[in-house]
Amino acid sequence: MNSRLKYIFVLVCLFVIGSTSSYASSEEHSLEGEKSLNVKELILDHLADSYQWHITTWGDHQIVVSLPVIVKGENSGWNVFSSARFDHGHAAYKGFYIAQEGDYKGKIVEKNASGEEIRPWDISITKNAFALIVCSIITLVLIMSVAGWYKKNSTAENPKAPKGFIGFMEMFIMSVNDDIIKPCVGKNYKKFAPYLLTTFFFIFINNIAGLIPIFPFGATVTGNIAVTFVLALFTLVIVNIFGTKEYWKEIFWPDVPTWLKIPIPIMPAIELVGVFTKPFALMIRLFANILAGHSIVLGLVCLIFVTVKLGTGINASMTVVSVVLTIFISFVEILVAYIQAYVFTMLSAVFIGLAQVEPHHAKKHD
Repeated sequence: MNSRLKYIFVLVCLFVIGSTSSYASSEEHSLEGEKSLNVKELILDHLADSYQWHITTWGDHQIVVSLPVIVKGENSGWNVFSSARFDHGHAAYKGFYIAQEGDYKGKIVEKNASGEEIRPWDISITKNAFALIVCSIITLVLIMSVAGWYKKNSTAENPKAPKGFIGFMEMFIMSVNDDIIKPCVGKNYKKFAPYLLTTFFFIFINNIAGLIPIFPFGATVTGNIAVTFVLALFTLVIVNIFGTKEYWKEIFWPDVPTWLKIPIPIMPAIELVGVFTKPFALMIRLFANILAGHSIVLGLVCLIFVTVKLGTGINASMTVVSVVLTIFISFVEILVAYIQAYVFTMLSAVFIGLAQVEPHHAKKHD
């Protein structure tokens, strides 16, 4: 057991060192062309979505994975080509190019007849979109492999108890089902368990994948507000579509003094606002926590380069501090990856459970 723990510890440290080296090479390349390091801009550029996947910089050559660009121009119609045509954002292709500044910075734009920059219809496979597809496939493979084993084993003459990976996944799934979904939703938990389990594993796998600095992982998918918005939207729709009549009655005609409902619907208005603020909190909580963790790691790495001009002694000491703190935060991020998936699933289950309100029975008078 101790040898396994040591192996896991070394593996995580290698991931962290690899991540630090990847960031460091990029920062060093930036420093060569600029007098001072803009930490804010560097962090935002690393966290932003892009049309190519930057692996590392080898000398003057950038090693990248070019992704497919799918755009519909104002005059040229639909176009499909590789992002390599943009030459890392320095070239244009068929009238399309990547804006280097302004409101559309980092996005594909074109110029209309008036010479103004406009956005075409853009459904390109970007870095986050590609990572999203990869993690979705991994989630499907993991869950379907477990389901296939149980389907095969259920028809066997001598059923076997799950072991190894299947046993671990069963423990994981039942933990989420019994400790989160069942107590939070209530008696109708089986109806919503598939969605909540899918949400948990989707978020957890994407969070873990974002910590692995090896292609095709390393993208901050759950740190993208669009992804967390869609997840929160699903919860909003499920909560309100499957809400009972009593749930809607408590929103539009809550059990409060009449003067709080008529003539000014104070309480109904507050309850209605709460319908939207609950999923909004889910969206912001997941987005902010994942984004903050990655930003902290990048900020710690930048300490190495910010202190270069302060002398060899200070720079060497800050390099040690940076690496140690980066490793520590990376371990914390592994815990946060689970906690955020747990919290999002738990709160979604709580909101769904609150919408499953049963009619209040009249009190029996003796």
